[in-house]
Parts: sequence; structure tokens; C-alpha cells
Amino acid sequence: MRFTKMHGLGNDYVYVDCIRQRPPADPAALARRISDRHFGVGSDGLILIGPSERADARMRMFNADGSESEMCGNGIRCVAKFVYDHGIATKPRLTIETGRGVLTLDVEVQDGKVSRVRVNMGEPILEAAKIPTTLPGDPPRNALLVVGGREFAVTCVSMGNPHAVLYVGDEFFRTDDRDWVAEFGPKIEHHEAFPRRVNVHFVKVHSPTEVTLRTWERGSGMTLACGTGACAVCVAGVLTGRTQRKILAHLPGGDLELEWSAADNCVYKTGPATEVFTGEWPAA
Repeated sequence: MRFTKMHGLGNDYVYVDCIRQRPPADPAALARRISDRHFGVGSDGLILIGPSERADARMRMFNADGSESEMCGNGIRCVAKFVYDHGIATKPRLTIETGRGVLTLDVEVQDGKVSRVRVNMGEPILEAAKIPTTLPGDPPRNALLVVGGREFAVTCVSMGNPHAVLYVGDEFFRTDDRDWVAEFGPKIEHHEAFPRRVNVHFVKVHSPTEVTLRTWERGSGMTLACGTGACAVCVAGVLTGRTQRKILAHLPGGDLELEWSAADNCVYKTGPATEVFTGEWPAA
């Protein structure tokens, strides 16, 4: 099975072209094996690129633990790059079918290859039952959540997958002695308030137009970037009055530009997409 390793701001996945070759029989099991950073290729998960009757291509995304997710914001930028660079569809505007519907992507091309992608991530889902979460509010804003003896104010947003946004102090951005993200991230991911688990984002606000965040990603653990999560942070900042509709988000793997448009209520995300290498996996 031919594969391609790609990343968006260090959020790395193994991509398989299922248009030109047979899709894996058990993608969940393959995701667990191929994502292993010691015995596999090493990645945050597996993304299958297949044919679509509604778009230029279809994307299926599996986390490193084998669970299937609805969407991946960094992953979809790489899907657009793969589709364009590998000749599946060479257009300045692409459409990709995902678990949350068909999304539109505008590509920036340098020397015949896609370098950056702007994605219309669609409208945020703000009803608690659809996020889903049992925390109060539509959406929950600064809702109290007690985890590990500590109180957090949580704002919840879905971008097709569930996100919990927490505004925290500097201790969550230090990793020298005690990594607070690694400590509290999994506890919040699996908290009973989130029936389908949740992606967790710890955020520091620098100004109304600039934030830094670290992520504990559902099914993958700590990742260098989360595109849908950055979108959720943009929305949560507006909902809680902390930031404006257009922000720059600093993630461990790099920066993303976000805008929650007042004109159409959609969230737009712009960032790079990088191909690392290709290879052959012995069994699928």
C-alpha cells in the first residue's frame, strides 16, 4: 500500500490515496499500527482520500487509537494539497466531502505546488445537545467543570467535532517540571459531561486579536496543532468577549489565521500544508 506522510503545523497524518488503489480492509486497525511512532510510520492518525459523488474527493480520518473522527482541520488542508499536487483535481478552489459535509478550500500555489490553504470550515454548532455536552447553555459559556480537584470555566463549540475551550494561566504553557496539559487533558477528554469525549484546548489571550493555545486531542493525545480546535477557540473568544472575530492563533507547530465571519456565520482558517515523504506499507 502506497502512503504519503504529510503535516499541517506538525499535526501529522499518514495519507492513503484510495482513488487509485484499493482502500484498507480495516482502517481502524491500520490507523493504530501505522500511527505508532516506534513500530509504525508515526503519526497522529490515518486519513483516507477517496472518490466522492458530491465533491472533488472524500476524506475519512482515524485517530491514532483507531477511533474515527468527523473532521480534522489541519488534515483537510493536506488533503487539498494532495488532491492538487497529485493531479486528482488541479483547481484554485476545491471541495472535499467530510463527516460534517462538503467543505470549500482555496489553495495558494507556489512553483506548481500548494503551500497554504484557506478553508471554509462552515458554521459552528452551538447547541449543547449537538456538540454534544451535558454542560448547561446553548452553547455552554464559562460553564463550571471540576476535574482533578480543580475548577475550570469551559466554553464548548462543535466544528463537526466537539471542543472544550479553557482560558488558563501560564502554568499550562510550561513543560519543564509538571505538564498541566498532559495531566488535565485526558481527564477532561473522558469526563462524563462529554458523551462522545472531547478535544481540549488550553488558551492564553495576548490581545483581542492574538492567542496561544495547547491542545489535548481526542483519541491522539497532545498534538502540535488542531485546526478545528483553533476554529473553536476563535468562536469561543467571541462568545465570551475575550477576542475579536479575526485572530492569529499561535500553536506549538506554528500559526493559523482564523476568522468567524459575521457575514455568513462561517469560520475561515488559513495555514500551511506540507508533504514530508512517501513510502510503501507492507500490509493494509
